[in-house]
Amino acid sequence: MILNRWGNVTLLRYLVASALSLGIDMGSFALLLVIDTPAASAAAAAYTLGILAHWLISSRKVFTDGVAARGPARTRQKAMFLISALVGLGITTLVVGIATFVGSEPHLAKLAAVAASFTVTWLLRSKIIFSRRSAA
Repeated sequence: MILNRWGNVTLLRYLVASALSLGIDMGSFALLLVIDTPAASAAAAAYTLGILAHWLISSRKVFTDGVAARGPARTRQKAMFLISALVGLGITTLVVGIATFVGSEPHLAKLAAVAASFTVTWLLRSKIIFSRRSAA
């Protein structure tokens, strides 16, 4: 798989994981908009599906050196990942909600939210959640 070929280039692997998860997120978002789901609600639901995919990829292909062993440390790490996801979800929902409220096109609002959420969650995950210290 392409994620394995890049070896230990964590940010590059994280970008690929994010792109795959974003595909799930944006595809879900578009489908939810088609069935007349309010933009902020659609963004939140789609983000949730994307984050589930992101955990699976991140914990298996991106942060392999920082994944905690099974048990309390792994449970704590999953909880921290979930918290980072909720931070990203909050950012996404807030940005899309405000932007569409002031008249922005929902897809453009979602792209702005993606950039903001990506930056914050990358920092949380790479520096705190999957650091080698947290895996111990």
